[in-house]
Amino acid sequence: MTERLTTVWTEIPVKDLDRGIAFYSTVFDWTMSREEAGPNAVANFSSDMGGVHGHLYPGRPAEAGAGPTIHIAVPDTLAAASDRLKSAGGRMVAGPISIPVGSFLYCEDPDGNSIGLFEATAA
Repeated sequence: MTERLTTVWTEIPVKDLDRGIAFYSTVFDWTMSREEAGPNAVANFSSDMGGVHGHLYPGRPAEAGAGPTIHIAVPDTLAAASDRLKSAGGRMVAGPISIPVGSFLYCEDPDGNSIGLFEATAA
């Protein structure tokens, strides 16, 4: 077993960064904005750069079902987040699936990226 952090950050490619910002901000109740400081524009999931981080970037999404799946914690419940996902143009694929630490849904964003909505079990 590796005793160090194995995932540093995640990147989700979107065809239109502003549309991606609107979708992910709606589904996960984030405040996202376009940042132009690096080699290309990005929109960070959070301003907290500690731990595992992620962002959207203008890119070419993989064909539906061909890329990795990033599971993201929802701010409330799977039901509420899946309603927001559908109204924002996303698509449910499978679930909910229960695991010991919570439940998740497999979904796709409007660009076809595979994402997981995750709700932790109440402590």
